[in-house]
Amino acid sequence: MDRKLVIAIDGPAGAGKSTTAKELALDLNYRYIDTGAMYRAITLLALENDISMEDEDGLTRLAEEAEISFTPLTRDGNTVYLNKRDVTDAIRTSLVNNNVSFVAKVAGVRHALVSKQREMAQNGGVIMDGRDIGTVVLPEADLKIFLTASLKTRTQRRLDELQDKGEVVEYDTIKDNLETRDSIDSCRDVAPLKKANDAIGIDTTGMTIKEVVTRIIQLMQGV
Repeated sequence: MDRKLVIAIDGPAGAGKSTTAKELALDLNYRYIDTGAMYRAITLLALENDISMEDEDGLTRLAEEAEISFTPLTRDGNTVYLNKRDVTDAIRTSLVNNNVSFVAKVAGVRHALVSKQREMAQNGGVIMDGRDIGTVVLPEADLKIFLTASLKTRTQRRLDELQDKGEVVEYDTIKDNLETRDSIDSCRDVAPLKKANDAIGIDTTGMTIKEVVTRIIQLMQGV
């Protein structure tokens, strides 16, 4: 395919969005933009500066002033920079996991980051994943995918991810956190998690990442 598409991938936490988006970007030589990492970066910044998760003005100011960037994606991943500081690992801790949904529901934070995300995607050849990409950030995306998976599958994936990073975590704790995040993300007033009317749903339960990527590439042929 000669034309470089803009692909939006949405879905709940643990559905495989980031892993799928990364593999797809590598296969297609597209730019990968992890919007979740951007919200995590603001969450980390708030925690480091003792800004309450209820302080909407303070959180909005952080988002407006923050400089967030990504290095080009490789098989080893990419690096996330916050104000020129490498925060790739710091934004993936349980503490950030437990607070990011509170930050992400703040209207001012979303407005600031959506502006940055649209700028990143303006030249095409982009795969962006999150919770409101197809509905709010990139409503004109060429292809919209909505990934889902069973709660059991999503919990196990997140458990494996955190244990690989050396964290000591309990299955039930992660399950409860995912259920809470699902509720917050789906019920928030600003840009709630929902499937765009023209998005194609893929249930990744029981699927390998390669199978999901292959399915999306097949869907691209029809765009």
